[in-house]
Amino acid sequence: MLLQLRESALWERGLWERACPRMKFACKQAPTVPIPPSPRTRSPKKSPTLTSRRSTCIARILNAEHVEGAEKLLKLHLDLGLGADGQPVLRTVFSGIKSAYDPARLVGRLTVLVANLAPRKMKFGMSEGMVLAAGPGGKDIWLLQPDSGAQPGMRVV
Repeated sequence: MLLQLRESALWERGLWERACPRMKFACKQAPTVPIPPSPRTRSPKKSPTLTSRRSTCIARILNAEHVEGAEKLLKLHLDLGLGADGQPVLRTVFSGIKSAYDPARLVGRLTVLVANLAPRKMKFGMSEGMVLAAGPGGKDIWLLQPDSGAQPGMRVV
């Protein structure tokens, strides 16, 4: 019982005293044996964040449209400039900004895109990135927009 307790996540989190009050004295008297951390308590795989080597770049919104059956989503077609082969790089992104923006007003606007996210299969299609916006949500959402000198494909540093 003592060995099982020591190998559990309760022991590593310091919760064993509350979980087993009668074992408190026995646990303190028992010899200590180094036990490797259990798989449950190892640090979890970090979720992708903007600080973990994410590539952000400038994109021009070529087209924006409502997504049928979605309350919050707009489908954005983005231009990321020219690729290494000289061909235009285009992406499709679904963004939850429908409550704040009319699709017609977004066409031609520059925005910031997180470009190196894995494509995500959604109910309405494939999303190939994420546009950055700020605000608490609802109608208070503002797309990040670079100054006038920025061009599609430029990296954000």
